[in-house]
Parts: sequence; structure tokens; C-alpha cells
Amino acid sequence: MKSVAYKILENHLVEGIMNAGEPIKIKIDTTLTQDATGTMTYLQLEQMGINRVKTDCSVSYVDHNTLQNGFMNADDHRYLQTVANRYGVNYSKAGNGICHQVQLERFDKPGQTLLGSDSHTPTAGAMGMIAIGAGGLDVACAMAGLPFSLKMPEIINIKLTGALRHGCSTKDIILEVLRRLTVKGGVGKILEYTGKGIETLTVPERSTITNMGAELGATTSLFPSDEQTRIFLEKQNRKDDFIELLPDENASYDEVIEIDLSKIEPLVAAPHSPDNIQTVEEVKGKKIDQVCIGSCTNSSFTDLCTVANILKGKKVHPDVSLTISFGSKQVLEMLADCGALSILIASGARLLESTCGPCIGMGQSPKTDAVSLRTFNRNFYGRSGTMSAGVYLVSPETAAVSAITGVFTSPMEVEFEKAVMPEKFTIDDSMIIIPDCDPNKPIEKGPNIKDLPSKKPLSAIDKKVMIKVEDNITTDHIMPAGAKVLPYRSNIEKISEFCFSQIDEGFAERCKENHGGIIIAGENYGQGSSREHAALAPMYLGIEAVIAKSYARIHQQNLINSGILPVYFLKNEDYDQIDLYDELEFVDVLNIVPNKNIIVRNKTKMIEFEVGQYCTDEQIQIIKNGGLLNTIRLNQK
Repeated sequence: MKSVAYKILENHLVEGIMNAGEPIKIKIDTTLTQDATGTMTYLQLEQMGINRVKTDCSVSYVDHNTLQNGFMNADDHRYLQTVANRYGVNYSKAGNGICHQVQLERFDKPGQTLLGSDSHTPTAGAMGMIAIGAGGLDVACAMAGLPFSLKMPEIINIKLTGALRHGCSTKDIILEVLRRLTVKGGVGKILEYTGKGIETLTVPERSTITNMGAELGATTSLFPSDEQTRIFLEKQNRKDDFIELLPDENASYDEVIEIDLSKIEPLVAAPHSPDNIQTVEEVKGKKIDQVCIGSCTNSSFTDLCTVANILKGKKVHPDVSLTISFGSKQVLEMLADCGALSILIASGARLLESTCGPCIGMGQSPKTDAVSLRTFNRNFYGRSGTMSAGVYLVSPETAAVSAITGVFTSPMEVEFEKAVMPEKFTIDDSMIIIPDCDPNKPIEKGPNIKDLPSKKPLSAIDKKVMIKVEDNITTDHIMPAGAKVLPYRSNIEKISEFCFSQIDEGFAERCKENHGGIIIAGENYGQGSSREHAALAPMYLGIEAVIAKSYARIHQQNLINSGILPVYFLKNEDYDQIDLYDELEFVDVLNIVPNKNIIVRNKTKMIEFEVGQYCTDEQIQIIKNGGLLNTIRLNQK
């Protein structure tokens, strides 16, 4: 008996055996990119020698870097539009909305596969899809018609029973999952939601859960395609895209986790990790300074209508700054039509663009030592732009009621009406530019767009340790986001200057002085964003290998795609014995094979230890060739 996830993977299987942990390849139907990662993706696609993308549908979104402070962002947006037109990619203009929200509204289809250069691509799992986040080069390969490689995940059934109480939302459900499983708990797994409890959850509500599955490190999360899916697609005037896709009765799962929704209460993720879970009751009465509502997690029409219902006739507390980011132009237009937008304005809320905005560090950095409540998906240290701020992740309901009182307040204590799905959604796709694939129209590249860096094929690794970091280092730690850094996303030479700058300002210069080196890390290295710049920048700086206790899936593959060898400690005490500037030699590294340990000689301390590696034959060859792009070029000869 098969799960929904198994059925979709089986239907798209190109190569391999579907046993957990075994390498497989699957066909990708659809791709998405966004402007923080997309410029690099399309620069890589240009190197692949194709005339047009080979997916059923590909979409390029501008939703991250929309602050026009200097020419760089505007130039990159023009590049993205012209390269999309050349290669047959739909282009969603700045202001049309956040990629995951618009993708759900206008493009996602049950039963399909989606690969996106954004870690929150699994949002589309709310539509009954296998939607996976990946590095930009993997997405470029999918657009070129190549299958996507991964290890067959375990499929975990999260069975929901009961019903949510007043004041509780699906944000509280996923925070409860994070409380139970932690940010490492989904690695190598697909989370499939089933049970009677899902029947009342709309597609937008489900998308909050699948969106934050990324914070668990899961390969993806998904719901079945059922009556709720049909309702949503009909309201979006896409009824022909609906297919029913349910798990077989008594479907087989690797594990079953049951959650009684009637026992869920309002939760918060305290600084500085999405799994640092507390109840609202535990922090009740704590003074707050800022509330930010929006992001791809909680900016749907029903989310923001519920916020408006809470704020109606009330004012934001004098000591609180409240901002609203709208998920899409569709959401914003419908809020205006139904009067909810006027309520938000009257409350004293500050209205932002239909973009990621503060979630990616684009504006709204809180004051020194602020307490900021955000309906976002990440609260990593420094991500808000204020290093001393404490960022708490909460539901829109908790955010709105607390914005009024000025302190943490439980929405269970406040009377308000939860918004319901509208009779129909307003459809206007005029800000999605359909490509004509005219080869005579030039691809426009501004001066900030630089040639792709390349790495030489693997040779002996005998380098010094350039940095040693702790557990749960995120891609924000490695390659910060925000308005200062992200405009250089198409300029690896420049952006590499910011590598690890939030925790070690001397890292980039140290690498240059020592002609590269090795990174030492703890558990779950590289969690968070899919941004491949967290691998490309270290590669540019000469990093040859990373030794970590464990890795986040996307970052591990990005390291391999960049020609950097990712290996893991077999014994934690070996991590403890390594210091900055220790010289490490990887013995016989040119003869590595799958599942074979490698001896590492610490020439500074005159000791040896063994490390393991996860790589398949294909991944080893990519590393030996100096990265995936080099491998593709070699295969084209």
C-alpha cells in the first residue's frame, strides 16, 4: 500500500531503487527561481548550450531584492527578465508577489514535481506535490532536462486528529512538529500529513505547514490532493488542474507521528532557532517592540483577513511598530476590495511591498535589543539585521493581538472571527511575462554581473583550518543575506568578502593569505537557505573540504556541486582536537570511493583520524572534476 509521496516519486522515477537511503533520479516537471539565487542559476544555464528550457513550466520571480539602493538590483532584474524571455521561462515582475504564494495561486499542480532554488519550495506540497528546494545549479540542470538526483527519503506519516481550538492556527501545528523533531529531525525524510484533522485545513493553511518543513531539514512535506485542493483550484479558476491523489488505505510509512489538534495551544519559537519552542503562556506579558506579519509562511488572503478582523476598531500599541507584507498582488488587491486593507491602515500598521521584505533582511531591522514578533519561518541570529535583537516566530493571530497590547498575548483570550476562503479569487496575471524565446532579443547584463568562477579538478588536499564553527551553523552565518550583501549575488568575487563575516570578520582575508583551506564544523552544518553562494564563496576563497559532524541536505549537495569535499567526523573527540591553523592532509584523496573512510593526518599535532563520506560514484566524480558545471562541460565534449 502506497503513500502519496511514494506514488509521485514512483511516477517520476528515472533511475534507481526506491529503498530509503538509496540514490535515485526523478524527472522534474516544474522549476522556480527567485532573484537572490536566480541570477546565478541563469548564468549557469547559459553555460549548458541549450536553446530553451525543457521543463513543462519554469518561472522566474523577483521577490527578494527589491530595495533599489544603487543600480545592482535593477540591473539584475533586467537580466532576469531578458534571460527568461530568451530561454522560455515565465517572469513574475517585482510587486507581483512572493514566489511560493504566487506559485501556489497560479502554477502548482497536484501530482507534479517542482524543484526550486529556494529552500521553502516545499510550500507547494500543500497542493499534493513533491516540491524540493535545491541549489541554483541543480535547478539549472533540471531546466536543461536533466533528472534530479537524491537519496530516497524515509516517508514519515504525521497523522493529525481532532480540530484546532479558537486562537490556534496551522503555524502552531508546525511549531509543535518542530518542538518534537527539532531542526535536524526531518533530514533524509519526507513528511506526509494525513488523518481526519487535515480535512478542515485549507490549501493556504496547509502551505504554512509545508513551508516550515524546511526548518526541520526535511526533503519535502506534503498533503494529499483532496476536496480542499479541488475547492482552492476552482476558486483560482484552475479546476482542470485538479486530480485526486490520496494515500492507499493502510499505506506503508517508515514512522507514524500522531498529533491531536485539540491539544495544540499558541506557541512561539524563541531566539535564535525555529525549534526553540515555548508556549505563549510562558512568555505572556513580556514587552515587545516590533511585529512583522507576512512572508511566504503567513501572507495569504485568509491570514491577513484574520489579522484585519483582530485589528478592526483598534490601534497598534504606541510602543510597537507593526508592518504587513502581502503575499501577492492578488492578496493585496482582494484585501483592498473587501475593505480589510482600510482596517489595516486605520490600525496604524505600516504597509510594505508584496515581497519577502524583512524576512530576508530587506528593511525593518528592529532597534537595539528589541523584541520582535514575526510570522516568518526563520529567526536565526542576526538575520533581522540587528545582531542584539530577539526574534520570536509566532502565528498571525498571536502577532496581531500582541501588536495591540504591546506585550505577548494569547489569541485564545481575544474574541475575533477567523477568516474563511472567499467565493473566488481575483485573477490578473498581467504581471507574469510570457516568453517569446526570440533569439534576436539581447540578454542584458549590468556591470555587477561577473563571469562564473571555476574550480580546478581535485588534487591533493593539504591545507590549514581556516575556521572552526559550532553546531547548527546556518547559510546565513556562512553567507549573510540582507540589503548590504545580496545585491552582489551575481558577483562571487565581491560577495565572498562577506563570507562568515557575522561570526569571524577575518575569514575571507585569512583564506586569501593561506591560499584557501579547510572548514571544521559541528552538527547540521549549512541548515537554512538553499543559497549556493554559501558554497560558491568558500570555493572562490580556496576552500577544498569541509569536515562536519553532519550536514543539511541542500548545503551538502551545493558543496559537492562546487567541487568541495564534504566529509564527516566518525568520532566527536576528533572534532575537539582540531584548532585554527592546524594543517590537515587528506591521505590518498584521489582514490576515494563510496562508503570508504578517508584518513586525515593532522600534521600540526602529529595525529591521524578517519572521516566518513556520503558521496555516490556520481558525486565523487563531480568533486574530482572540480564541480558540477565542469562535469557537464566534460560530458558535452
